[in-house]
Amino acid sequence: AARTAGVQVVTGDTKVVEQGKGDGVFITTTGVGVVDPALVIGGERARPGDRILVSGPIGDHGMAIMSLRESLAFDTEIVSDSAALHGLVAAMIEAAGAQTRAGRGIKVLRDPTRGGLATTLNEIAAQSGVGMMLEEAAIPVRAQVAAACEFLGLDPLYVANEGKLVAIVAAEDSERVLAAMRAHPLGAESALIGTVTEDANRFVQMSTRFGGRRIVDWLTGDQLPRIC
Repeated sequence: AARTAGVQVVTGDTKVVEQGKGDGVFITTTGVGVVDPALVIGGERARPGDRILVSGPIGDHGMAIMSLRESLAFDTEIVSDSAALHGLVAAMIEAAGAQTRAGRGIKVLRDPTRGGLATTLNEIAAQSGVGMMLEEAAIPVRAQVAAACEFLGLDPLYVANEGKLVAIVAAEDSERVLAAMRAHPLGAESALIGTVTEDANRFVQMSTRFGGRRIVDWLTGDQLPRIC
């Protein structure tokens, strides 16, 4: 994983636990990097009219972990999407060019981990003071993940991801950024899934496949046992 991400493992750590309570290997990680101070990206920067992009199918990681923990067997294998996304992000920023530095281009970048896509979008809506309208048919979910969620009574919108990102991008730059995402191996299945709206209530809503509309609310409690 370190070779794939282009990083070095340079240190280690020790941990003391009660005898018999350690269940294997404990891994401690520290990321050290540099953020370009000229980039203007933050959770409070979404504005009405911006587009909502996701870098691929959601729910893979959470359902992979759940199936292993609960020894569930499905007809097709569900594999974790865990991946290092710095290369994808760099490609997106390059595609947006100077626009992101000028306050347009890519407005928000976020990883939809605990609480899944739904909770992540609610967090951004709250930070930016906006609403969001999603298109259910546009949100990518693998068939096996959808089937497993249906079997277990779960909603893939709230299932954790480890190798996906959500981006809020200015409308005029969204197609260019989306094309760059799809050209990258970790963003080949990227999709435009909705639009930021003006809404004093800061609601995240979704237009369903049946032509209706529903509120996509915050996750209350943990839909799955904590996995990260």
